Amino acid sequence: MKRRRAVMEDNKSEISVATEELSKIVKIQSGDSVDASCIMAKPFLNGCNLLIHILDKIGPTMAVLRQDVHHNIQRLEKLIESDPSIYSNLVEMLKKEAREGNSRHVTSCTRALVWLTRSMDFTAALLDKLVKDPSLSMGKAVEESYEITLKPWHGWISTAAYKVALKLVPESKSFIGLLMGIDGDYDTLKEELNSLTSVLVPILDEIHSILRTFRSDRLKST
Repeated sequence: MKRRRAVMEDNKSEISVATEELSKIVKIQSGDSVDASCIMAKPFLNGCNLLIHILDKIGPTMAVLRQDVHHNIQRLEKLIESDPSIYSNLVEMLKKEAREGNSRHVTSCTRALVWLTRSMDFTAALLDKLVKDPSLSMGKAVEESYEITLKPWHGWISTAAYKVALKLVPESKSFIGLLMGIDGDYDTLKEELNSLTSVLVPILDEIHSILRTFRSDRLKST
């Protein structure tokens, strides 16, 4: 609640604040060496926390996904709090679990990061589709985004649950209206969403690249 009030007081949308948080991420890479890579954990998790509120606006359809995102964020935040000197960099977190052979464990932070990144892939894909084609139905936008981001990694139970939830999505106009707010403007919203995806997508691509280095990018749901 404190974060939501701060957004209102500064007269900034959650989308703008999420973009600002994600823009704080420092990425350093030299050649193909993962040892030289750095993705700061806190700004990434702060940005993901703010994007949860966007999923909330879709309604009960996204309840399971939202819960999963929140759970994965909490798991990663607890690890960072346990030793910020090591875990402030997501790459160091992955390296440590890889050395210890824990990456594929069901409660590993590597698995939490994998699914958090995929959930953000879905969010970015959905927002991008709605910006590019506002006339696209919400159901179609959600379905297409799910097909390319989450479905390849879901088992039949998760896929079946998604198909049921899809029936509850609002109309795209209603969703866009909720994102704009009472005094919102579509052109401003479109600009904000474009700014968000232009920052978020490269970060997600970088995380996927690093996950591939540790051979953790193909983990599926249990």
